[in-house]
Amino acid sequence: MTLPTGTAADPDDLAAGADERILRRGLRNIGDMIRIKPKPFAIGAAGAMINTTAALFLSYVVGWVVARIAVPAYENGEVVIGTVLLGVAALVATSLVRFSSMCARRIGAGVMQFGVQAHWRRLITRRYLALPVSWHQKHPTGTLLSNANADVEAAARPLAPLPFACGTLFMVVVAMGAFFTIDWAIALVALGMFPALFILNAVFATKMAPRAKRAQELRAEVSAVGHESFDGALVVKAMGQEAAETERFSASATDLRDAMIGVGRLRAAFEPAISGLPEIAVLVALLVGLARYEAGAINLEQLVTVSVMFSILAFPVRAIGWVLGDLPSSVVGRTRIDHVLSATGDMTYGDKRLPASDTPARLEFDAVAYAYPDGHEALHEVTFTVEPGTTVALVGATGSGKSTLAHLAARLVDPTRGTVRLDGEDLRGLDHASIARATALVQQVPFIFDDTVRNNIALDRDGIDDDRIWDALVAAGAEKFTANLDQGLDTEVGERGTSLSGGQRQRLTLARALAGRPRLLVLDDATSAVDPKVESQILAGLKDSSTAASVLVVAYRRATIALADEVVFLEGGRITARGPHTELLRTHQPYADLVTAYERAEAEREFDEEGAA
Repeated sequence: MTLPTGTAADPDDLAAGADERILRRGLRNIGDMIRIKPKPFAIGAAGAMINTTAALFLSYVVGWVVARIAVPAYENGEVVIGTVLLGVAALVATSLVRFSSMCARRIGAGVMQFGVQAHWRRLITRRYLALPVSWHQKHPTGTLLSNANADVEAAARPLAPLPFACGTLFMVVVAMGAFFTIDWAIALVALGMFPALFILNAVFATKMAPRAKRAQELRAEVSAVGHESFDGALVVKAMGQEAAETERFSASATDLRDAMIGVGRLRAAFEPAISGLPEIAVLVALLVGLARYEAGAINLEQLVTVSVMFSILAFPVRAIGWVLGDLPSSVVGRTRIDHVLSATGDMTYGDKRLPASDTPARLEFDAVAYAYPDGHEALHEVTFTVEPGTTVALVGATGSGKSTLAHLAARLVDPTRGTVRLDGEDLRGLDHASIARATALVQQVPFIFDDTVRNNIALDRDGIDDDRIWDALVAAGAEKFTANLDQGLDTEVGERGTSLSGGQRQRLTLARALAGRPRLLVLDDATSAVDPKVESQILAGLKDSSTAASVLVVAYRRATIALADEVVFLEGGRITARGPHTELLRTHQPYADLVTAYERAEAEREFDEEGAA
C-alpha cells in the first residue's frame, strides 16, 4: 500500500496561506481521500446525483400538477380522476427514488469518511512504530494522540457533505440548462448566484485558515497537558499539586476555548450570509419570473416549475459551502498528518535471517559510538563482548551511557559509528523478525497493558501457551503472586497494572520477555523494585532455567553485580575498566567508590522503609 500523496510541509506554512493555496490544497486532499476509498465515494455520489435529478424532476411534476390539476379544479371545478392518479403516482414514485438515493448518499459518505479516518490512523500508527526512539522523545504524547485523533477527524471532515456537494454541482449544471431552456432572464439570476457564493467562501477560507491552525495546535496542547497530568496522577497527589495542575490544565483549556470561540464567531459572521444567498436568489427569481410571466415570455406551468426549482436548489447549494467551509481545518489537519508520515529517521531492516537456535546468543560491541540528535556524544569507541551463556553487568554513574548500550543491543537505536553484532551479524543487516525473536529488552519502568495477566505475557505471540507462561512466571519469580490473584492468569490488572505493586509489575514484564525465550536478554535495571534477595534468586535462576540466555544487565546493587561473569565499568561514555567484580573492587578505585556508594544508598533506603513500616 502506498502512502497518499499530499504536501508534507510543516504546519506553520499555513500561517501565510492565501485562499487559492487553501483551495488547491483542500481539493488535492479531497482527491487523495477519494483515491483511498473510491467505491464508497462512487456510491455516495451516484446516490446524490440520482437524488438531485429526482428533485429537479419533482419541480416539473409540481408545475404540471398545478397547471393541469390545481388550476382547472379552482377555475372550473373540473377534476379528472385519471390525471389526479397520474400526478399522485408521479409524486410518490419521485419521493421513493429520493428516499432510496438519499440512503445511498449518506451510507456512501459515512463509509468513506470513517474508512479514510481508519486508513490514516493505521498509517500514523505504523509510522510511529517505525520511527526511532529519538524522534518520539522530541514529540509530546499529547501531540501524537492529537495527530491520530483530532487531526485525522479534521482532515476528513469535508467527506461528510462531499457526495451531497457533488450531487448539488450536478444539479446546478442540469438546472442551468433547464433555466436557459425556460427563460434566459431567469437563467441569468441563477448564473449570478454561484460566483457570489464561491467568492464569499474564498474570503471565509482565507480568514479561517490561521484560526483553524491555532485551534488544532491548542487541541494537541490540551491533550498533552491532560495526558501528562492523568498519567502522573499519583505524583500530583503525593506532592499536593492538584491545584497547580488544575490551573495548568485550565490555562490550556481556556486558550482552546478562546480559539474555538474565535472560530465560532467567524462562522457566525459568514455562514448566515452563505446560507442566505440562495434564499435571496429565490426571491429575485420569483420577482423576475413574475415579470416574465406578465410579459407573456413564460406560462404558468413554467413559472411554477422555476419557482419550485429555485426553492429546491436553495438548500443543497449550501452543501458546497459546507465543503468549502471545512477546507481550512481540513488542510491544517492534513498538513499535520503529513508532518508525521513524512518524518525521517526510521530504521530500515536488512533481509538476513538468523538460523533457528535454542542456544544463547553472542553479542559484540565493536568501536561503538552514539550521538544524540543535538550532537552530544553519549558513547565513545565502546568495545566488549557478551559471550554465549554469560552475564555481563554494565555499571556506571548516571549519564555514563548504560541505558544507551541497552537500547543499542536491542536495536532501538543504531550507533553513530561502529558495529553491534549478534552471532557475528551486524544488527542493521538482520530482518526485524530475527531481532525480535532473538532478543528481549526489559526496562526499569515497566509497561503493563490494561488486560489480563495472560494477555500481558503472551501478547498474541505464536506458540506461547499457558504452560509456557507459567514457566516464564516461575523464572521471573512471579508465579506465587499470580497464583494468588483472584482469577489467576485471567485477572484484569488495570491500566498500567495499577492493581499490582512496582515489583510485581517488573516481574510480570520480565516474564513477558522470558515467555518469548530470547537468546539475548537485556535488563535495564529491570528488577530495581524487587527485593534484593528475590532479585538474586531471579538472576541466578535465569542460568538454570529452560529460558537460559546471554544476559546484558544494567546493575546498581552489589548483589546483582556480583552474579555477573564480567563487569563493564563506564565513565563518561567510555569503558575504563573490565573484569570480575571482586577484581575491580581491588584494582579500580572509581569502581569501588561507586559500588560502595550504591550499597550505602540501598542500605539507607531499606532502613528508611523499615522505619516507616
